[in-house]
Amino acid sequence: MAEDKAILVVGAGSGTGGEIAKRFAREGYVACVARRSADKLADLVAEIEGEGGRARAFSVDASEEGSVVAAFDTIEVEVGPVAVAVYNAGGFARASITETTVATYRGMWEQSALGAFLVGREAARRMVPRGEGTILFTGASASLRGNANFAAFAAGKHAQRVTAQSMARELGPKGIHVAHVIIDGLIDVPRSRDMMADALDALGEDGALKPELIADMYWMVHQQPRAAWTFEMDLRPFKEDW
Repeated sequence: MAEDKAILVVGAGSGTGGEIAKRFAREGYVACVARRSADKLADLVAEIEGEGGRARAFSVDASEEGSVVAAFDTIEVEVGPVAVAVYNAGGFARASITETTVATYRGMWEQSALGAFLVGREAARRMVPRGEGTILFTGASASLRGNANFAAFAAGKHAQRVTAQSMARELGPKGIHVAHVIIDGLIDVPRSRDMMADALDALGEDGALKPELIADMYWMVHQQPRAAWTFEMDLRPFKEDW
C-alpha cells in the first residue's frame, strides 16, 4: 500500500469542492477528486499540480454502492490511506409540491442522503481500524428548515444531516471526527454566476460566500484537537438574513 495520505472529495469541480481539494493539497495531501465524469476534473487536477500539489481524478456515482467502494479501494491501494473524506455532492431542485415528481424527490434523496451514507460508511470502514480520520459533509440552509417549494431538496438535506449526526455519535469515541457544515447563503462560484449573476452583484462586496474561505474552514475543522471537536458549523456572509 502507498504511504501518502489522501483526501477524497466527492463532488469536486470549479467551486467549493475544488477549493477544498486545493486547500488540502497545499498541506501535503494527495487530492483525490471525484464526480460522475472524471474528464471534467482535468482542469482542477492540472491546477493543483501546477501549484506543486498532487491530485488524481476518479469517476464516481455516489448513489451506486459499487462505484463508491471501488473508489475507496483504488485510493487505499494506489495512493494511500484516506485520511479525510468530504461529501460535497448534491443537486438542487425548486418546485411547488404539486409539481414535484417522484423522480425529482428520489433524485434529491439519492444525491444528498444515499450518497452521503455510502461515502461515510466506506470511509468509516477504513478509518475505524486505524483509529483516526475525518469525515466532512456539506449541508445547506435546507438541512435545518423546509421552505416553500423546496420539499425534495430539504428532504434530502435533512436526511444527510441526521445521517452525519448519527455517524458522529457512533464514530467520535472511536477517534473519527465527523462534522456537518451548513452553507447558509449564496456561494460565488461559476455555476451561481451563470444562474444568478445579477443577484450576486447586488449583494456587493463580501455579500456572498467565497469558496476558498469555506475551504479554510474545512481545514480548520480537520485540524481541531480531539478535546474540542465541532460537529456542526454554519457559514454565512455577514449580510445574510437568518
